[in-house]
Amino acid sequence: MIDSSSLSFRRPGRWLAAAVLALGSSLINAQELVPFTASYAADMKKIPVNGEATHSLQANPDGTWTLSFHAGMFVARLSEESKLRLDNDQLVPLSYRYERKGLGRGRVTTQTFDWEAGVVTGEHKKESFSLPTEPGLLDRTTYQMALQRDLMAGKTEMSYRVVDEDEIEEYRFRVTGEKRVTTRAGQFDAVEVERIREPDAKRETTLWFAKDWQYLLVRLSQVETDGQHYQIMLKEATLDGEPVIGTPVKSD
Repeated sequence: MIDSSSLSFRRPGRWLAAAVLALGSSLINAQELVPFTASYAADMKKIPVNGEATHSLQANPDGTWTLSFHAGMFVARLSEESKLRLDNDQLVPLSYRYERKGLGRGRVTTQTFDWEAGVVTGEHKKESFSLPTEPGLLDRTTYQMALQRDLMAGKTEMSYRVVDEDEIEEYRFRVTGEKRVTTRAGQFDAVEVERIREPDAKRETTLWFAKDWQYLLVRLSQVETDGQHYQIMLKEATLDGEPVIGTPVKSD
């Protein structure tokens, strides 16, 4: 079911982008957004594929913020960038761009949120689209910021309306427990969260967020419909310029 180019980047890239995006909200409290940078290592369990990803949130002079993600596997690359603002403690996406390059599978998706006109316009696979806005509508990176804000607020079940490519979909999550997670940056006491899918769905997604570091994403595991297992793990990060350091791992 999967060709070699898919294994090289298409699924790992989209999965990695969709996964790492969550860490943006790890730097947020109810009053403000905080700039951050983070890097992750990625691997596929059945195939010797390794990749890296970086994620950052930066303030703009006009009061908006830019959330950026970049990932690479083999000779392929992908990037996502969202421009957003915080309005009355609500995340408000303004624009979103996704670009994938390499291995003959290049693609660009753009979204522009015109809240006054009540419409999201954009282009996906070179086709234009238009969708109506609705309260709380997010894009594929800002929803993860909302997820971590909700975890910080103590919620255990969360759902979000998201503009995914050229459609609006509902993403649902729930807290399933806590676990001590070991990363290259040390060990972290983490909350375990799973993506809620249909009962017969074969895809599984589990994420772990560091409780003592504003719910920074430290690990993600995903099993695809074909049984392929992907994982990303925190390498290093800074919150508001300060390094994220976990408990040192004890050696035998």
